[in-house]
Amino acid sequence: MDGRTKDHDGRLIQSIERAVAMLEVIAREGGSAHLRDIAARTGLGKTTAHNILKTLDALGYVQRRVGDTRYHLGGRILNLARIVGDDEALRNRLRPALETIAQKTGETVYLAVPSGDEAYYLDVVESDRSLRTSCPVGVRERLEGSAIGLVFLAFMPGLAKNVLAARADALSPDIRQEIARVDSTGFALDLENYEPGLNCVAVPWREKGEVRAALGLSGPSVRLPREKLVGIAWMMIREAEKVK
Repeated sequence: MDGRTKDHDGRLIQSIERAVAMLEVIAREGGSAHLRDIAARTGLGKTTAHNILKTLDALGYVQRRVGDTRYHLGGRILNLARIVGDDEALRNRLRPALETIAQKTGETVYLAVPSGDEAYYLDVVESDRSLRTSCPVGVRERLEGSAIGLVFLAFMPGLAKNVLAARADALSPDIRQEIARVDSTGFALDLENYEPGLNCVAVPWREKGEVRAALGLSGPSVRLPREKLVGIAWMMIREAEKVK
């Protein structure tokens, strides 16, 4: 490898070098590769390669899928790639879905992506009702506490593990139950938790099985009770699935 990682004495940090080499192999194979191929192309034994991949899996940099023996690039590394990628292309791609949802509901609808361990708001279609909410584009917020954040925590396990570990002392004791509920239902609800009088719903948008963004909708709780938000959630999921 070029540009090898070294410690303060100039020596190679072998475990980091090997992990990066394995990620590069997976990337060159189109985003997924079998253990035997990863081991062969990095010159590692299968046991060593497997142990490193287990660590990368736990951190969210690779992942296994049900019924698939290959290792895929995980949500956390795709998140890093998105940060340096083209947000404008993603915004243009999902704008029609935002507009459709806004037209059907009359509420404020927005698009957010994971950015490190925060949510970053890329786009918004604001409601024209007199009583409405707003979502400023370009704002970043912590993942915990919002419907958008719960979507990323529920469907990007590596990201969730690191956020929960880093902020354990400051998080609500119910956060794990909330994440599990989102994972089970497929969408996240925020019923006046983030802001009094404001209810929100958020759903994931996937590309090739990976969660890349989330679509959110918010409005006054008097206009958006829980039962109505659940129905809107399923409509939003259908609209998100139409975006290819």
